[in-house]
Amino acid sequence: MIIEVLYPEICNLYGDLFNAKYLQLADDSIRLHNTRLKDEPLFMTEEPALIYMGGTTEDGQELAAEALRPYMPRVKELVERSVPFLVTGNAMELFGRFIDKPDGGRIDGLGLFDTWSVRDMEHRYNSLWLGRMGDMVVTGFKSQFGHSYGDNSDCALFEVTKGAGLNPESRYEGLRKNNFMATYLTGPLLPLNPDFAKYMLRLIGAKDALPDEKAAREAFDIRIKELSNPELHYEY
Repeated sequence: MIIEVLYPEICNLYGDLFNAKYLQLADDSIRLHNTRLKDEPLFMTEEPALIYMGGTTEDGQELAAEALRPYMPRVKELVERSVPFLVTGNAMELFGRFIDKPDGGRIDGLGLFDTWSVRDMEHRYNSLWLGRMGDMVVTGFKSQFGHSYGDNSDCALFEVTKGAGLNPESRYEGLRKNNFMATYLTGPLLPLNPDFAKYMLRLIGAKDALPDEKAAREAFDIRIKELSNPELHYEY
């Protein structure tokens, strides 16, 4: 079973490469395949169990968008066939229509969703975050120089309990189409959220026994209790 990790040499902020490693630790049949910027993606000739992409710098966004652009017809085919993708951090922005830059320039997006992003290098947005996916509680962190816009109410990954959605005025976080899931949340997301990690393992057909699951759940319960404090300041 293969998890393809896209562009790990640049898409590696906030320890988010450990999202893929965490799944591998749960099931020793999982192998990680790193696809570099100049490589043809493995998904062009094979069907990985999961395709993962993490956040990057602003310059890295441009490099990643241009590297992935020629392969988008295949990406869209895989999405329609419900092949799982997990995209975290500002990599989510690449799959909208465009990213507007402060200098008036624009990065053309990959067009999987009808959303767009606006970058503001003078104001980094940092926050704690709490929300839900159905009955599942999910938590994480945000640290980004931009927000996304557009109506994602019918394609959101999470609903917000505390924190921001696509932007501070939105109550819907992330993007989902079939099994393509993208979110601004970092953390890394999967080690922070044992239920969501087990959901991802089941989705890709892997064993869902997490490494050190008892400790992971104890830490999760403590974190949720702290984040549920009504006096806690979320944005900083």
